[in-house]
Amino acid sequence: MYRFEDPLFLWLLLLIPLFAVIRFVNIRRQKKKLAEFGDRALIEQMMEHVSKSRPLVKFWLLQTALALLVIMLARPQMGSKVSQEKRKGIEVVIAVDISNSMLAKDVIPSRLDRTKMLVENMIDRFTNDKVGLIVYAGDAFVQLPITGDYVSAKMFLQNIDPTLIQTQGTDIGEAIRLSINSFGPDSNIGRAIVLVTDGEDHEGGAAEAAKEARKKGIHVFILGVGTAEGAPVQLPDGSYVTDQSGETVVSKLNEEMCRQIAQAGSGTYIHVDNTGLAQEQLESEMTKLQKGDTSSVIYSEYDEQYQAVGIILLFVLLLEVCIYERKNPLFRHIRLFKSK
Repeated sequence: MYRFEDPLFLWLLLLIPLFAVIRFVNIRRQKKKLAEFGDRALIEQMMEHVSKSRPLVKFWLLQTALALLVIMLARPQMGSKVSQEKRKGIEVVIAVDISNSMLAKDVIPSRLDRTKMLVENMIDRFTNDKVGLIVYAGDAFVQLPITGDYVSAKMFLQNIDPTLIQTQGTDIGEAIRLSINSFGPDSNIGRAIVLVTDGEDHEGGAAEAAKEARKKGIHVFILGVGTAEGAPVQLPDGSYVTDQSGETVVSKLNEEMCRQIAQAGSGTYIHVDNTGLAQEQLESEMTKLQKGDTSSVIYSEYDEQYQAVGIILLFVLLLEVCIYERKNPLFRHIRLFKSK
C-alpha cells in the first residue's frame, strides 16, 4: 500500500509543465532572433561546438529533479511499521457510568458532560501513562483497550452517551471486574481503576469486586457525580424519567455506597461537583501511584520512503552537473548526444 503523508505538496508538480511551456516559448524566440542574422545553415556552421541536445537533456534532468523534490516534500509512505517503546508511567482504566441517571443536571452542564470534561483534563496531563475506557450501565463493555494513544482516548470519550448500552441499570461490580481484566501483565507499576458513578448500584457486588482488585494490587478510585438533593433525569427527547406510578424520578448521589467501594478497593472517594476540587484531588492521587516501565506497541500503517527518493534526486543532480551545454573538444568524437 502506498500513500503520501502531505499530498498538498503534489500541486507543485504543476510547475513542471509551466516551465516546459516557458522554455518552448524562449526557444522559439531565440530561433527568430538568429534568423535575423542571416542564413540558418551558415549560422549552424559557425556554431559547430553548440549542442542542440545537451541543453534539452539538462533541462529535463532539472525537471526530473524538481519532480523528485516535490515527491520528497509530500513524504511518500509504503508498507507497515510496528515499533515498541519503553515508558515509565502508570496504567489507568476509566469506567464511566452511562445510565440515564447520568443525564441529571444537578451538576453543570450534566453529570455525564461534567465527567467527560474531568476525564479529558486528566488525560491531557498524562505523559508516559497508559489509559483505557470502559462504559457501563446494566451491562459493561470495553470502549477502548488500554493504550498510550491519548488522541484516540479523547475521541472515544467524546462519543460516550447512554445509547451505547440498551440495558438500563447500574452494574458497578461488572464494570470493576471488566476493568481488572483490561490491565496488561505488568505488576510492578501503579495500576488504578477510576470509576465514575452517581452511586446507584442496582445489581450489587461492587464492594466484593473492589476487594478483588485490591488483592491484585489495583487501586479503585470512585468519582461520585451529583448531589445528595439530586435532580430529575431529563432524556434527550425532553421528557423526564418516571416511575411506575407516573411520578418524576429524582436521581440522588449515594455517597455512602461510593465511600464503601473506594475503601474496599484501597482507593479514595472523590466527590465531583461544580468546582474544580475533584480535578485537583484526582491528579494528586494519581501522582502517588508507583511509576514503572510499561511496554507500548506503536502501530504505524505506513513507513517513510522519502530517503530512496532523495538518493535518486542526488544522482539526477550529479548527472546534470556533469553534462556541459557545449561539446567538449576532448570528447568530440564520442557521440552520446546528437549533433546539431
